[in-house]
Amino acid sequence: MSIPLLQVQGLHAGYGKAEVLRGITLEAAPGSIITVIGPNGAGKSTLLNALMGVLPSSGRIDYAGASIATLPLEERVMLGVALVPERRELFGSMSVEDNLVLGAYRQVRLHNKQWREQIDVVFELFPRLKERRTQEAGTLSGGERQMLAVGRALMSRPQLLMLDEPSLGLAPLIVIEIFRTIDALRKTGVTTLLVEQNARAALETADYGYVLEMGEIVLQGPAAALATDPRVIDTYLGAARKKTAALGA
Repeated sequence: MSIPLLQVQGLHAGYGKAEVLRGITLEAAPGSIITVIGPNGAGKSTLLNALMGVLPSSGRIDYAGASIATLPLEERVMLGVALVPERRELFGSMSVEDNLVLGAYRQVRLHNKQWREQIDVVFELFPRLKERRTQEAGTLSGGERQMLAVGRALMSRPQLLMLDEPSLGLAPLIVIEIFRTIDALRKTGVTTLLVEQNARAALETADYGYVLEMGEIVLQGPAAALATDPRVIDTYLGAARKKTAALGA
């Protein structure tokens, strides 16, 4: 059995005196996709920000067999951890290709002379970005901006890619495309930690899932098992199930 790429034990984090996460424990195997689902305000984004080093936290965070709990954000990036935030944070006045080049910062610092080859990998995953390589990022559609945000993160060749609500605000067909790409990341060997409100899509894509409510993990298991768990169905999949049943009536 392989050693988990990411192991989190007893993680606490929050904002000032307001504690949001209370004793989170989770892990991710190399090359796997794990998802954290839960309602608004559960602490999903706080979890990713704590793992990235954006927020102070206490508890154990082991990455590739070593503790990174005390490392600053920049050092976590250099070790191969990447976060695609909910707001995407692209440079709107710069071209698609220039945004991707900025994402290669880690590879340049590591003196990898072949870093530009990663652009071809990103364009293979997102052919639409190749078509728009000279277009300003600010003129892209919502789905294209999400593709660019993921592509920019992949330019650093991360071992751990964390995605914060990648489907937020996107049209259903674009959501399907985004999740197909997330699934395709398995072939690259990247470990993906996916935070999502779209529980159905997340559980269909992931290998293992965690349910986060009020800052605590209340349920976990193989994603396929969670998708059939009555508690998950009633709370997170019920609305979609009722809608499907109504359409079939």
